[in-house]
Amino acid sequence: MVLGGSAPAVAVRRRDHYSSGPMTRQSTAAGLDEVVAATSRICYLDGQRGVLAYCGHDIHDLARHATFEEVCHLLWRRRLPTRAELGDLQTDLARHRALPEPVIRLLRALPPGDLMDAVRTGVSALAHHDPDAGGDDSAAASRRKAVRLTAQIGTLVATLGRLAAGGAPMTPDPALGHAANFLYLLTGDRPGALAARAFDVGLILHADHELNASTFAARVAAATLTDLHSTIVAGVAALKGPLHGGANAAVMRMLTAVGDDADDRRVEDVIRGMLADKRRVPGFGHRVYRTEDPRATHLRRMSRDLGEQTGRPRWFAISERIEKLMKAETGIDANVDFYSASTYHVLGIPIDLFTPIFVVSRVAGWTAHVLEQYANNRLIRPRAEYVGPEYPQAFVPLADRQAPSAQAFAPGNGGRRETGADSRWEVPTP
Repeated sequence: MVLGGSAPAVAVRRRDHYSSGPMTRQSTAAGLDEVVAATSRICYLDGQRGVLAYCGHDIHDLARHATFEEVCHLLWRRRLPTRAELGDLQTDLARHRALPEPVIRLLRALPPGDLMDAVRTGVSALAHHDPDAGGDDSAAASRRKAVRLTAQIGTLVATLGRLAAGGAPMTPDPALGHAANFLYLLTGDRPGALAARAFDVGLILHADHELNASTFAARVAAATLTDLHSTIVAGVAALKGPLHGGANAAVMRMLTAVGDDADDRRVEDVIRGMLADKRRVPGFGHRVYRTEDPRATHLRRMSRDLGEQTGRPRWFAISERIEKLMKAETGIDANVDFYSASTYHVLGIPIDLFTPIFVVSRVAGWTAHVLEQYANNRLIRPRAEYVGPEYPQAFVPLADRQAPSAQAFAPGNGGRRETGADSRWEVPTP
């Protein structure tokens, strides 16, 4: 059965067995690997061929020719907009970018900490000020919420960045597009054409990626028919986990540890040392792709072009050297996170904002999936294979119970903690 859909895909358990007793066999792979858990018209992936497409449009075409606003319309409506439709969407986004003053006051009052915590709190707070809040969960209202939330989250993240740096919130400029507005709200300066386009492409490339962990979390929440803002809070919460988000921040921390003054020999020594110590080199490998991540193709070029224009080409050169060494030593390709790190860094974006920026982009995909779930819904309620103590267990009176020995929790015993693969080697999968 398909979880949350209606078309047959993977037989997890026959319907006539649902209430016939406990699960007694292994039904799915760890981490739901290769399990088809939904039907969707939004995103197509082919990991063997390195294909990523939104609603049938190849990501390379979109990255070369489209804007983020066009991609939002594509994800929400399953087709690219006409000129008039694009103008209407741009107007709607511009009208809704400003944050309500109570939300700004709330952001100011938050204690220092992980900015993803602040993003989660900010998204939840925005629900209280949404014009369609208070029970209108119609399809039309949910679409309006998707537009407003996409507009506001860019401002939210940029404002958090300014506050963290000791600055004051900025007012959005209605003359600027979504990507350029974010850079303006963050830095206080209107970006040049190359910087604005580089960030726009970054938003396009991160806008959706099929049923990743945060999108699945958002769809599971949507299947309960909770409100749209709550589903996006679920997505943000899942993205905060280090096995999903944060890889490009780890890449940039690695690059800064190497140093932009490092020669090629030092770069190679650092990476070979990490491999010898069996430490994961961030930004390489992917849960889905078995060839180059198609998104990395465009971010590689953007990193190079921005480095040349700003007079800071060394970050790209170091990244390129690491990529070539990793390919030669391990055969593993760079993923979307690897070159997004140097791209964002050269744009002047602080490392602590790298994962929140993911939300600025992925909210378009999350909301598209939530709207799709609402339109063809079934509560997502899978089963678990029970592997606990044998049933039935005898009830022992409190006075007669003995504390379990330490051996009972040693590896190989029923009380062990299952973690699957060593988490040090899990590859974040955006």
